[in-house]
Amino acid sequence: MVQKKKEPGVVAKPEVSTEPKRRGRPRAYAPDVAIGQALALFRKGGFAATSLDDLSEVTGMNRPSLYGAFGDKRALYIKSYQRYRDDYTVKVLEIFKADIDIRERLRRFFDTALEIYLTGEEPRGCFTVMTVASDAIADPDIRELVYRGFADVDDAFGWCFRTAIKRGEMPDTVDVVALSQMASATLFSLSIRARAGVPRAELDVIVKGAIALVCGSTR
Repeated sequence: MVQKKKEPGVVAKPEVSTEPKRRGRPRAYAPDVAIGQALALFRKGGFAATSLDDLSEVTGMNRPSLYGAFGDKRALYIKSYQRYRDDYTVKVLEIFKADIDIRERLRRFFDTALEIYLTGEEPRGCFTVMTVASDAIADPDIRELVYRGFADVDDAFGWCFRTAIKRGEMPDTVDVVALSQMASATLFSLSIRARAGVPRAELDVIVKGAIALVCGSTR
């Protein structure tokens, strides 16, 4: 039998794969970006005032995609709040690493917070403070997150004062817990005032007075 020669220019057909084809379309969104977009929306209107339609519009994801990626609206809210706390931690971390005295450390701490509170086209304040006022009462999981958020802020200020004592900038007789809670209270008050539209210049005056008050025992 004479075998037929391949005609020039004719490409052999590739073998057909027997592996099953993957079904479904690949994700057309970045989860990290979507959470950031949801966070901005929640910070503006809170949990109750933010609808799934609002979230769909801002993220570009329909409801089934939102549910599939993040769960229900409450789950996305909690993820957004956790993202807010993570971002906040990153911003203040350098303050703890810096070799500066207590007054400068507190000033940078408050300044960083104000930058977060006042970022955007309109002031939004602190997500933690806004959350405790609107959603933490009715939801134990959110309340626990907020409680930990408050504790973390107290601990951060406590570290600042304990470091100042070790460096000889403050006497070891100061009440670190009381000073930490006073500093935290000032921080949360700044958040509320920032959200209400109080000018940055007035907020800076409060910061200056608060630092003078809590550091009154500085040698």
